[in-house]
Amino acid sequence: MTRIAVIGGGLMGHGIALTFARAGHDVVVTDPVAATLATVPDRIAESMRLLGANKTEIANAVAHVSLADGIGQAVREIDVVFEAAPEKLDLKRSIFADIESNAPENAILASNTSVIQITKIMEGLNNRLRALGTHWWNPPHMIPLVEVVKTEWTDPDIAQAMYDLLADAGKTPVMVEKDVPGFIGNRLQHALWREAISLVENGICTAEAVDDVVKASFGRRLAVLGPLENADLVGIELTQDIHAQVLFDLENGQKPSPYLQVLLDEGRKGMAAGSGFRDYGEGELDTTKARVAEHLRKLETILRKN
Repeated sequence: MTRIAVIGGGLMGHGIALTFARAGHDVVVTDPVAATLATVPDRIAESMRLLGANKTEIANAVAHVSLADGIGQAVREIDVVFEAAPEKLDLKRSIFADIESNAPENAILASNTSVIQITKIMEGLNNRLRALGTHWWNPPHMIPLVEVVKTEWTDPDIAQAMYDLLADAGKTPVMVEKDVPGFIGNRLQHALWREAISLVENGICTAEAVDDVVKASFGRRLAVLGPLENADLVGIELTQDIHAQVLFDLENGQKPSPYLQVLLDEGRKGMAAGSGFRDYGEGELDTTKARVAEHLRKLETILRKN
């Protein structure tokens, strides 16, 4: 059993805590907002109910979770720390300075971030060998992937220990050997988004058409056939021929599309605001979240059977 601390009890933090508590590890959670911290056990229980866990499984997991008043108390006797604070560089740096002052010298220090380079977060630490990134995907207790991100200082044995811990807890870890912006997943995701936005911005098709194409074609096989597997499946020669005909015409801008600012200026800020690239009716935000959650549950069931 590994003793784990989670710094931050929000959506990401409670999902990380749930994952390890369900795997039988003792987890201590802290959050600066008292109301958020107090509801962590109840939110873990509710998330597990939505995943189909029974009462015994829920009770066993919640029994592994304790709450701490502050970082110092949370990390005093632990083996691994996961920071899950908001995406603010200075805040994360401050948190890790506090962690390093209070955690055991051999504890592994991990930052959960999707946009900030781990090197920038950890460069001020005295012992940077034990520090790395773990990019969990939202919702963390439902999406299998965790990207384990090495910095130039990370001890390879530490990175492997984190990889093994995640795998033993039922996650799908991947090792990111170089600390680049966006790691692996977000680089792939936003390359697709850049082209999708460009298609709409240039009047090639509607936003609805882009979404329908992805959902009704290659998106259906992505869960079981990765892009490089697909390239191997169709053959490298065909892949090369297709690239010769299309890559020169793809969007390659190095800055956010101006169309995003146009949408923002028009008040089209996204689904919560009722409009973004597309228009949304009342209650559609909650309906969409529920639809995605149900799809993830069904997909996980199918993949486990296979």
